[in-house]
Amino acid sequence: MNRVELIEKLATTHDLSKAEAGRILETLTSTIIAAVKKDEPVQLVGFGTFKQVARAARTGFNPQAGTKIKIAAAKVPKFIAGSAFKAAVDPKVAKRKAAQSEAKAAAKPVKKAAAKKPAKK
Repeated sequence: MNRVELIEKLATTHDLSKAEAGRILETLTSTIIAAVKKDEPVQLVGFGTFKQVARAARTGFNPQAGTKIKIAAAKVPKFIAGSAFKAAVDPKVAKRKAAQSEAKAAAKPVKKAAAKKPAKK
């Protein structure tokens, strides 16, 4: 799906004109970009999180010339998919994760209550 198809889907789903849907989509994307640019994460619960991460400087390799090159540090955007999004894409992963969390909960040792000493008279 590309931008034009997304605008058409918004317009038909919400009974909007394509121009209005386009402006809404533009507002949404520009707001996310502005927030991430200011190093503020944008979290859409169930969908995912957009944030800025710092990539450290490193040494790379130019295979054409066969030489090492220095790659400068950079700030890059990152998207982390939310659990509902991941489950929608691959339901098997969601089932495995639920089973693992149940197994961890069952494996935790139960703390025994300390035995009370009889009161002295």
